[in-house]
Amino acid sequence: MADRRDVNKDVKETDENPDPITGAPGAHPVGVGVGATGGAAAGAAVGSVAGPVGTAVGAVVGGVVGGLAGKATAEAVNPTAEDEHWRNTYSTRPYVEAGSSYETYQPAYRYGWESRARHSERSFDEMEPELRRDWEQSDRAAGLSWDRAKEATRDAWHRVERALPGDADNDGR
Repeated sequence: MADRRDVNKDVKETDENPDPITGAPGAHPVGVGVGATGGAAAGAAVGSVAGPVGTAVGAVVGGVVGGLAGKATAEAVNPTAEDEHWRNTYSTRPYVEAGSSYETYQPAYRYGWESRARHSERSFDEMEPELRRDWEQSDRAAGLSWDRAKEATRDAWHRVERALPGDADNDGR
């Protein structure tokens, strides 16, 4: 079973996720944005019990806390380490067709680890209809049908899920 250290190995040496504006390491705009949006909505809902001012304060506090949580989730996924892991192990997976190159499955692995970071509150099975739809509407589908990509996507999703603390989607992984 992979742990958080396996996913994050060589983080500093391989991928610092520089901020697109300042160049500072450790930027995770997608994770922060997803977390902040969810946190703001939750904070506003809780704060609304205290009236309009409570709603506004709750949204601000929830947004900050959610943004920090989203950044932590995004930081747990090092795309360079994930790509290296799957490049070295893809051929051992039972769904990989004999003779297939890593490049055939690479988009599905990336889709899996990126999707898990964005949808940490839901299980793969809950997300699968949306994942399929989005896959089939993307350019990725041209190289690999969802029927072939699904298990690689699931594999990468669960590898990231096992590396994160807790079980946010309550599926026992």
